[in-house]
Amino acid sequence: MSDETFAPDESATSVPGQGASGDDFLKRILDQLVDLAQTARDWVRQEAESVVKDKIVPPLQKMGITVASAFAAATLLVIGLIFLAVAAIVALSQWLGVPWAFFSIGATFILGAAIFTMRKVRSMQG
Repeated sequence: MSDETFAPDESATSVPGQGASGDDFLKRILDQLVDLAQTARDWVRQEAESVVKDKIVPPLQKMGITVASAFAAATLLVIGLIFLAVAAIVALSQWLGVPWAFFSIGATFILGAAIFTMRKVRSMQG
C-alpha cells in the first residue's frame, strides 16, 4: 500500500496510522496530556500552599513569638541582675570592703551558674 491511498483529510478527525493526520492526532494527544499534567501540577501546588498556610505557618509564628518573648524576658532578667549586683556591691562594700564585696557577688553568680548547669545536664540525661 502506498501513502497516496491514505491522503490526509484536514477537516476529518485524525486517526492513528494515517500518515500526517496521525501525527496531528498524536500531537493533540500529547498537548492534552501536557495540559493535564500542568493542571495536576497547579492543583498540587495550590493544595500544598493551603496546607502550608494552615498547618505549618501558624505554629511557626507562635514559636517565633514565644522565642522572641523568652529572649526579651531573659534580657530584662539579666539587666535586673546587673542592677541587683551593683546594689549588692555598694551595700556589701560598706560592710566588708570593696574587694570582698566583688568576691562575694562573683562567687554567688558562679555558684548559681553551676547549679543551673547541673540541673540542665541531669534533665537532658533522663
